[in-house]
Amino acid sequence: MTTTETQNVKAHASKPNVLDMFVAGARRGFTIGTTNMLPNVIMAFVIIKALNVTGLLKLFGVIFQPVMGLWGLPGEAVTVLVSAFLSMGGGVGAAAGLFTSGILGRSDITILMPAIYLIGSLVQYLGRCLGTAEVNTRYYVPIIVICIINALLAMWVMKVLVAFF
Repeated sequence: MTTTETQNVKAHASKPNVLDMFVAGARRGFTIGTTNMLPNVIMAFVIIKALNVTGLLKLFGVIFQPVMGLWGLPGEAVTVLVSAFLSMGGGVGAAAGLFTSGILGRSDITILMPAIYLIGSLVQYLGRCLGTAEVNTRYYVPIIVICIINALLAMWVMKVLVAFF
């Protein structure tokens, strides 16, 4: 074998195989999903179940009904927003838990979904992004307020869209 042929074989052997790259990416994605997202979703299911069993979910429903009623939602929907504020996966899990319990319907989930994504994991992101960038902490409150206002406005938009469709 000539030197050129040997170099071609080595060059070909060093090129990553598309299938191997896909499998490696899938493994990384599975690891991220099972170590980062799944625990939050399970935690939300457990919290919703515990609140339901203890009767606190009904109490939250009564207390927050006037506020959540502005969007045509049951008072218990506040648990979705609080869960989402802490963890986006938790918000999705809380919404799924309330849906399977029959407390939230399809239109309720549709109204809540943009808010889950707009305030999702806000606490985590404050520390990770703004803390790392050394943003002055006096800006944290306005950032949080803006995110919450965006989420509430998005819920209004979805409420209008649900009414039309």
